[in-house]
Parts: sequence; structure tokens; C-alpha cells
Amino acid sequence: MESENLSAAAEQRPVVFVHTNAKQRLGALVSARSFRRNARDPGAFDVRLIEAERCAPLRAAEGRSFLRAGHSRVWRMDDLQSFTPLRFAVPDAMGRRGVALVVDPDVFAAGDAGELFARDRQGKAIWCRARPGHNGAPDYLASSVMLLDCAKLPHWRFEERLDDLFAGRLDYVDWIELKTEPRETIGLLEPEWNDFDRLTPQTRLLHTTKRRTQPWKTGLPVDFTLRERGYGPIAATLVRPVLRLWTARNRYKPHPDPNQEAYFFALLAECLDLGEVTRAEVEDGIRQRHIRPDALALAERCRGRFWPAASADRAAAPAAA
Repeated sequence: MESENLSAAAEQRPVVFVHTNAKQRLGALVSARSFRRNARDPGAFDVRLIEAERCAPLRAAEGRSFLRAGHSRVWRMDDLQSFTPLRFAVPDAMGRRGVALVVDPDVFAAGDAGELFARDRQGKAIWCRARPGHNGAPDYLASSVMLLDCAKLPHWRFEERLDDLFAGRLDYVDWIELKTEPRETIGLLEPEWNDFDRLTPQTRLLHTTKRRTQPWKTGLPVDFTLRERGYGPIAATLVRPVLRLWTARNRYKPHPDPNQEAYFFALLAECLDLGEVTRAEVEDGIRQRHIRPDALALAERCRGRFWPAASADRAAAPAAA
């Protein structure tokens, strides 16, 4: 990749990569804080952001067609999830050495990621959570959280795979759901390492995966793209206008679990206190409708409410992103 993108990591220390885009960047910064504050040894691993807007090949793909579940779609950088291909750029970023954890920007540590880096990987290249039945797939694998042994992924050459995607040789769903990976190279994480909208004392990584109830967007107009596909005998081309009408008329709803909302805004308050997020960044996010207008007030109200993660007095010292 170009020098403005991801430089190869010279050190062998594990890295947590939070991949994101401009719409999700504030969430990604809060995610990064959650990994730092919950690390028993803050020096055991690095935490970095990978940003779609800094990736020249993704920017160059604007307006190009690709296949998603067999249906033609158009690549838009302003899509809420335009960051998702970047999870496959991690081995390039690591120089094909060492171990990395890549997570979505709506994944927040409630435990120590160092436990993942220390575990026996049993020779597997990838560890992720199974989610049978999701999107109608009995063997669905969630690549939103992946523990990667980068030396075992020599075929993950990001720009080559992007070329395959936009040339129609690779379907987006097959890529994201790891269907092109040999199954014997994939290990399965316990549910608590990618806990979908569930926060319990056992949760290690909380994933606020239901886009419509992400806590920092409550009340804002929906800005994500629904998966366009046919329903029974109804073709996708006929369904598409209905989905777009739904998107135009709907808003984000409150998260059903107030503890998850409080946890996010407690983390945001800590980011503000430590200077990892500035008040100006939050205000800019509010102006651009990336974050709800009462975010700063909620951060004040939720300060210190870190249930069930470590208490506020365990906040780690600021670390480099």
C-alpha cells in the first residue's frame, strides 16, 4: 500500500487495529481507549486506527461496481461501513509478522485483550466467532473481530484482493464471511470475545452490532445501506426502492440496554479527560450527524459508569494511537 496508508510494523509487539471511516471515527477512538484502559499491562500491545479515507485504493474505487451476494452494488466511500475491507489489510500493515487483533469501530473492550494475545493459537491463522444462521448462513463466521497470525496469511495481499473484488472475481460476502479461507485454518473464539449487543460480567469484547441501536447515534436519521437482495420471488431490483424509502424515513433507536449506552459514554468522558478526543471533535461529529447532539451532556452524566468493566480509577495512562 502507499506510504500514506499503513506502514509495516517493525516490532513484534501485538497490535489491536480498529478499522474505521470518518463516520465511525469517534466510535473508533472510544474503542481504542477501551482496549488501553482494560489492559493489565498497557505496554503489552499497541492500539492503532486504520482509516478508510487514508487508503488510496479504496478512495480510487469510488463509483466502481462489485458483487455482494451475487448482486451488483456500487462502492461509496460515504457508506457507513466502507471501512470493512480494511480488516484484510492487517497482515500487510504488520509486515506479515506477529499477531494482531482487528475489530470494528463499534467493538469495545470490557476485558483485557492481552488474554487473547497470550492464548495458544493451535497453529490456526485466524480466530473469530461463529454466528450460525446470521444472514441466513448456517456456517456464518463473524470477521468483525479476528485474532490473526499474520505470518500464516501470505495470500492476504490487500490491493490484489481489492482488484479481484472490483473485477467481479471475488464476491464481497464470500470475502467478509471468510468463505475463501481453508476451514481448518480457522479457530473459533468464545462468544464473550465478540459479544453481540450483550454486556455481562463475562463479556470481554462488547460489539454493539445492531446498527440501528448504536448508542451514540440515537435519534439521528439512518445513514446506513440495507443489504439489497431479493425476497422469495421478488427481485432485488424491485426491493431496492422500498429499502431506500425505509432508510430515508427512519431514525436510530435507543439501545435496549442502558448499561451499554452508559459504558460508551463513560469511555467517551474518559477520552475527553485524557485528551484522546477533543470537545471540538465531538462538536464536529454532532454537526456532521455522526454522533447524537446530546453526546457531551451524556458523557458528563455517565462519567465513571464502567459496569461491568474495571472501575474508573483503573484508567490507564494515555498511550500513542
